[in-house]
Amino acid sequence: MQTLDINHILLGWRLFIDSSKLSLKAVLHHNGNTLPSIPVGHSVHNKEAYENMKILMEAINYEKLKWQTCGDLKVIALLLGLQQEFTKYCRFICEWDSRARSLHYSRKDWPARKSLEPGIMNVENQPLVEPSKILLSSIHLKLDLTKHSVKTMNQEEAAFTYLREKFPRPSDAKLKEVIFIGPQIRDLIKDELFQGDEKVVLDSFKFVLKGFLGNRRAQNYEHLVNNIFRATRN
Repeated sequence: MQTLDINHILLGWRLFIDSSKLSLKAVLHHNGNTLPSIPVGHSVHNKEAYENMKILMEAINYEKLKWQTCGDLKVIALLLGLQQEFTKYCRFICEWDSRARSLHYSRKDWPARKSLEPGIMNVENQPLVEPSKILLSSIHLKLDLTKHSVKTMNQEEAAFTYLREKFPRPSDAKLKEVIFIGPQIRDLIKDELFQGDEKVVLDSFKFVLKGFLGNRRAQNYEHLVNNIFRATRN
């Protein structure tokens, strides 16, 4: 593990961690994007595992500096000590039950997680980062919003039939589970043929992408987010 002495950097930065089966790396990004990024850790021998994440956090002195941290969902799960693979409670924010499939799009509120204690609700190891320091990746928010928007459609009506015709390659099973790839999602966002309630949902989704999850946040971003919640609940 090669690291950079960064004890003099205290505020105004966020830590991004990326991992794979063959490598592990960490980079500091400036919150205002006015300064260049700083690589602080890299290894080509430490794969994605809790033990290696712990070595990384100790090497960059995270316990003292406590940056806000972001990464993909697997990295976040490792940093918070959550059990991998198919788990019942895989969320660190709330006690969402992954196996209660009949409730996923009917139940609106799930109780918040009160702690991340090893041995309880699929927490396997001691968390390396405080949950309040985690920043969710905007790409995963976009994917979840897309999935939720399509999931709320009536699969017997014209809008869902239109999706099946627009994307003929995915099987019905993948389409019902809303398994799209990036280019398909971009085509869906650009589409102008949706009508009725489906168009309202899609338009509100577009506004959130541009005004909340884009490069610049709109002054009325709270209003934009509330609009998509109302559109998908109706």
